[in-house]
Amino acid sequence: MGTRFSGEEKKLKCMYCKAEMKRDTAPFHIDRKGFHVSIDDVPAWVCPQCGETYFEEREVDCIQSLIRVIEEESEKLTRSAKVA
Repeated sequence: MGTRFSGEEKKLKCMYCKAEMKRDTAPFHIDRKGFHVSIDDVPAWVCPQCGETYFEEREVDCIQSLIRVIEEESEKLTRSAKVA
């Protein structure tokens, strides 16, 4: 998904219903190791027919970086709670 087409309009088809995907935003939610992350408006390709969502590589990288930081900080909180 991360390939950029210079000067060309990307045309993506939904893998489920085969409708043409549109650029929009979509929510992202994940529960992980005792915390919940919710991001309301992540840039994405969204199927107007069935609602399937595809995130491009850039957005996935940003989400993964955010999750890594939250995991690291939550581990610090958990360790400090066990010491107290």
